[in-house]
Amino acid sequence: MPRLILASSSIYRKELLERLRIPFITESPHIDESPLPEESPLHIAQRLAQEKALAVAAGHRQQLQETLVIGSDQVINLDSQALGKPQNHEEAVRQLRQMRGRQLGVYTAVAVVRCSDLKLQTALSSVSVSLRDYSDKEIETYLQLDKPYECAGAIKSESLGIALIERIDCQDPTALIGLPLTDTLRLLRFFGVDILAMAQVQS
Repeated sequence: MPRLILASSSIYRKELLERLRIPFITESPHIDESPLPEESPLHIAQRLAQEKALAVAAGHRQQLQETLVIGSDQVINLDSQALGKPQNHEEAVRQLRQMRGRQLGVYTAVAVVRCSDLKLQTALSSVSVSLRDYSDKEIETYLQLDKPYECAGAIKSESLGIALIERIDCQDPTALIGLPLTDTLRLLRFFGVDILAMAQVQS
């Protein structure tokens, strides 16, 4: 079985991949995640997922053991405007005020690269999220309790952020957290990875 690398420093993506009980390591891709001029939210997610995977794969091309690298990126689409991770508390407040009572599109892209020849396979998951018309006080309380500054749009749906959400429509709930496992498994199967054969019994 190939060696697997998750090209991410996100604890959420690491926790999601750990659900599969497969051995893998993590490596930060160290890329510039700034959007390009007039780049759409969908394209940002797709491009950055690929760049993350390729950046890590480039450093492992000479290894004897076949290695696959998984990269992922998530962007919130609000009226064709991309919302990423807030840089500070003030930006998180601004984002949450901007999004309240609105319907968002959440794009989560995943890319898998085979290091030996840099062959690339990609997938994109789209989630529709409707937010409540929450108050400024609820915003402040939520930010103080959850501190979701490493999450796109400052919404952590797997924690207290769910209290701000009215409805979620998606095919794979893991996509909203940051790594769509159904897409990831499909891409790994393309490269011949048998997840059930790799899965380890946990004590």
